[in-house]
Amino acid sequence: MRVHVLGAGIVGLACADELLARGHDVTVVDPTPGSGASAVAAGMLSPAGEASYGEPDVLRLGLASARLWPAYAAGLGVALHERGTLVVGHDSGDGQEVERHAEVLAGHGIRVDLLGPAEVGDLEPGLGHTARGIRLEDRAVDPRAVVAALLARLHGRIEEREPAANTDVVVVATGARLPEPWTRLVRGVRGEVVRLRTTEPPRHVVRGWAAGEPVYLVPRAAGEVVVGATVEEHDEPPVVTAGGVVRLLRAARVLLPALDRAEVLGCEARDRPATRDHRPLVGPTDDPRTWLAAGHFRHGVLLAPLTARLLADALEGAPSEPAVDPRRLLTTTHHTTTGGMSCT
Repeated sequence: MRVHVLGAGIVGLACADELLARGHDVTVVDPTPGSGASAVAAGMLSPAGEASYGEPDVLRLGLASARLWPAYAAGLGVALHERGTLVVGHDSGDGQEVERHAEVLAGHGIRVDLLGPAEVGDLEPGLGHTARGIRLEDRAVDPRAVVAALLARLHGRIEEREPAANTDVVVVATGARLPEPWTRLVRGVRGEVVRLRTTEPPRHVVRGWAAGEPVYLVPRAAGEVVVGATVEEHDEPPVVTAGGVVRLLRAARVLLPALDRAEVLGCEARDRPATRDHRPLVGPTDDPRTWLAAGHFRHGVLLAPLTARLLADALEGAPSEPAVDPRRLLTTTHHTTTGGMSCT
């Protein structure tokens, strides 16, 4: 098939790469490739860390995609952070958040051991005081490196605007801003991050709470640490705010005191593409030429390889995955869209 993929973020590029590998004629359309949410995402491949009450499908899909990542990253020549994730709480109230997270995981059949302050300190000596912790066997990746590798593979197939030539299928992967008539299926939820450089980065990815403020610390190469991320519903363009940066840095310095001496590399904000039920839209619409690969909220990096497979399988005639089928939302939003998708 002749396929145009609209959007060169990590999801759109992964879909384009998969379709190209299967022999389809693919063009990616984006005036500024890789500049959306993928450019600032922390890259946590952490389905267990993101697990929430009432979202079993998100966890199921996340676990399935996490299993794909080691081979996927190796194929792209991109390194993974393999040291795992510590979920920690600073004070007693934060420790209760850790305990609640452990209960959520247990409800999904994932057992973790609660750690005391000494055990957490042995695993991550640079942390400040912690009341409780758990360790997860999660990974992380630098999304910028993944996007760069995918862009290199798709070299010569990236266009600034959609070509006039006929196409069989258009895949809309434009993040938090979908074109009509699907615009209302996805809304933007602002996330702000701060990038630091330190001589004392954490060994693990650290997720946690400090005096009730959620924060994560993701170590990267050369001492870089990504601190994130705010979650704010809004109707304005995503911008970095003083309040957001202050909250992130205050919480980060409580969890990892050495960050008080860190160099600030930059602060960035983007919109996460959120759907009403926080599940992606992956599949066909009521227009047989138009398919969606959008609405991944906080899970775009994690779900990219699985989304690419599901989209390509469905385009080639496989059954759709009900959990991410766009038609689940279109039935109640008649003036918006339809779709389908599949996962095993």
